[in-house]
Amino acid sequence: MRIVVAEDLYLLRDGMVRLLEAYGHQVVATATTGPETLDVLLTQRPDVAVVDVRMPPTQSDEGLRAALEVRRRVPRLPILILSQHVEQLYARELLADGTGGIGYFLKESVFDADQFVDALERVAGGGTAMDPAVIAKLLSSGSSNRRLERLTEREHDVLGLMAEGLSNQAIGQRLFLSESAISKHTTSIFGKLGITDDGNNNRRVLAVLTYLNNA
Repeated sequence: MRIVVAEDLYLLRDGMVRLLEAYGHQVVATATTGPETLDVLLTQRPDVAVVDVRMPPTQSDEGLRAALEVRRRVPRLPILILSQHVEQLYARELLADGTGGIGYFLKESVFDADQFVDALERVAGGGTAMDPAVIAKLLSSGSSNRRLERLTEREHDVLGLMAEGLSNQAIGQRLFLSESAISKHTTSIFGKLGITDDGNNNRRVLAVLTYLNNA
């Protein structure tokens, strides 16, 4: 994969570059500020980008804003956002267009190389990849959602793993169920959440967005 890494901390940026190259991927460019991130992504059009939320010049949300602007100009360009802390709004904004190719990971998860690279590859393939810690934190402060209340306990389990970005096969392995059983659960989830297949949106992303909006 052709990858852009946007991170202002040298040690973390250099570490990610070395890690990704060790897994056989090509880092075509790096960026250290929000404006530079926007320029590099629009110029390089990588297969996927890793972008830190907080970047110079103000260390607020320049990286996130650059990512959202790029997605506006280049729909579906895959981006994995890194954050020091869980920010509920970030996850929702990233998933809001319903098209996939989006991930949201905590920086500490980068140190689990296999998990990080696997998430990046899922995002590059048009899927979603939410850090399990992000999901847990969002749901720990969750409020009621009538549509989600219709789901069975097993369907909640399936949707939670779907939010992490796992495929039906991977969810089945995690829950010790057949892939066909997971397929039935996902179909039921889409029906209960009122998510139809209109050909324009990724139903799994819309289901995850509904899930996160419960938090």
